[in-house]
Amino acid sequence: MRWSVEVRREPPGAFHARAVPEPFERAAWVCEPTSPALVLGSTQRDEVADAAACRAAGIDVVRRRSGGGAVLVEPGAILWIDVLLPAGDPRWLADVAQAFLWLGHVWADALGALGVEARVHEGGLCTTQWSRLVCFGGLGTGEVVDADGRKLVGISQRRTRAGARFQCMAHAAWEPERLVGLLALAPDERSEAASALADVARGVPVDLGALQDAVLAQLATR
Repeated sequence: MRWSVEVRREPPGAFHARAVPEPFERAAWVCEPTSPALVLGSTQRDEVADAAACRAAGIDVVRRRSGGGAVLVEPGAILWIDVLLPAGDPRWLADVAQAFLWLGHVWADALGALGVEARVHEGGLCTTQWSRLVCFGGLGTGEVVDADGRKLVGISQRRTRAGARFQCMAHAAWEPERLVGLLALAPDERSEAASALADVARGVPVDLGALQDAVLAQLATR
């Protein structure tokens, strides 16, 4: 079974709003965002964002249909790949948490091929004080961490009867102070959040283009 691969250059909001095809088939969608955006998770309220701070920074506030906390998306600063898996595929699992594992191994193997020590978190959800607010502030089953347990790749999913759309992201650099500066927090809360989040994640220490190629190569073997 093969994967179709498509690279899209468009604003983050447009990419998130993109409808899945019918019939639902295996696919990898690479997003190269053309503008910055603060992306809120499906259950987060609009009030999570500091609208004035986002407006002043020229950053759109958009929403994704998958769960989790806020993510800052900027052109050239992230690798973003959505993976579409139809129900009934050999990789499909009914267990929502366990369904992430195979894809986490795709990313971990891709990083390993580039000389980065990485592993898949196979335990349950690990939360922190800030994980409901910031996506990379927590760790879910199937996500990828470095040798010190810092999150390298975040993965969320939206499931329907037809299949699952996994949304995967890695940062070139992890700069939580920039993200929390766009959230509706008091100054002391922003300082506390930036400090607490500094060591929970990290940027991938490889070229994002090389990582994209490695991920797609690994995906082709599954």
